[in-house]
Amino acid sequence: QVQLVESGGGLVQAGGSLRLSCAASGIIFSINRMGWYRQAPGKQRELVATMPSGGSPNYADSVKGRFTLSRDNGKNTMYLQMNGLKPEDTAVYYCNVHGKRTPSFPYTDYWGQGTQVTVAS
Repeated sequence: QVQLVESGGGLVQAGGSLRLSCAASGIIFSINRMGWYRQAPGKQRELVATMPSGGSPNYADSVKGRFTLSRDNGKNTMYLQMNGLKPEDTAVYYCNVHGKRTPSFPYTDYWGQGTQVTVAS
C-alpha cells in the first residue's frame, strides 16, 4: 500500500510564504515522476510543479519564480516552498507520485488527501 500524506497548508496573507510537505510510505519499485497539483473551488485540478525521476522540476507559468519543488530521498519526502503567495493561489494542494509498486505492476498515479492553502488579500 502506498500512502502520501501532505502537511503545511494554512491561511496566509498575500505576499507570505508556506512550505508544503508530502511524506511517502509503502513500497514503490520505481517512480517515473512526482509533483504537486492544486484544485480551486469550481475549477479543474491543475499542475503546479512536477519533477521526473533524476530530472529537474518544471513549473506552471503561474508559479514560476515563486514556488520551488524539492525532494529529500533519505526521508521519502517532497516539499513545495511557496513564496510571494497570491489570492489566486488559494486551492487544495495535492501531492502526486506516478510510479509502480513492483516490476510487473503498471505505472499508477498515487495521490495524497490534499491540504488547504488560503491566501487572504
